[in-house]
Formats: sequence, C-alpha cells, structure tokens
Amino acid sequence: MDNFMQAAIDEAKIGLSQNGIPIGSVLVLDGKIVGRGHNKRVQDNDPITHAEIDCLRNAGRVGNYHNTVLYSTLMPCYLCAGAVVQFGIKKVFAGESKTFPGAKDFMESHGVEVVDINSEECIEMMKSFIEKNPMLWNEDIGGL
Repeated sequence: MDNFMQAAIDEAKIGLSQNGIPIGSVLVLDGKIVGRGHNKRVQDNDPITHAEIDCLRNAGRVGNYHNTVLYSTLMPCYLCAGAVVQFGIKKVFAGESKTFPGAKDFMESHGVEVVDINSEECIEMMKSFIEKNPMLWNEDIGGL
C-alpha cells in the first residue's frame, strides 16, 4: 500500500470514528498531499459532502489540476467523477470497486486514467460498514 492510499484510508477511518461513512480521499500534486477529506454526509447533514468533494474543498484552489492525482478508498460515484472530469484531474487511484462499482467507465470515457487497487483493507472496511448500516449506505449511493 502506498503512502497516499494509506492517507486516504486514514481519512476513511476518521469518518468512521465520527459515526460517518468510511470513505476517504487525498489529492496529490507534485508528490505532496495538498488536500484530504472524508465522507461527511452524516456529520454535516449534507448529501453532497462525499469524500472526494470534501478533499477538493480542503485543497482549495490549486490552479491547474492536470498534474494532480486523486486517491479514494472507493471507486468514485458519478457526483465525484463529475468533479474529477470538470477539474481535469487525469489520474484516479481507487482503493476498491467490489462493494460499489462507481463511475469508472464515465471517467475513462473522459480521458481519466483509473487504477483500481483492489485493496483488501478497503473492501473489508466497506463490507463491514454496509452490513452494519444498510439503510445509511443505500441513502449514500441513492439506492433508497
């Protein structure tokens, strides 16, 4: 596991410790983390605060995003994939896509390189959360 994905996992664990949904994200520019975030839908009572959105907000304005790389513990959904495409982020590392397939094809169709790491730690973290909180998870992914 590289340090950047580990930082995203650490963010997911922060979210879980706050009784939120355990998804974390970091934005990397020139080999340095410039933004971190985790899903705060529960904590902030905000349906838009997915991990990647929180991460981008926390990074602030970075100018040109073409040299940034986004790491997320889960394959980004269409909302977050839309932000990736909108800002011109060219590479995304996803911790896993087994528990949620996300919008990989959408990102790739817009020229984004998507790497699915298939991390056992990320898979187990989400599986455990979904088993314990199926209604909250379905709300998060728009499945209700």
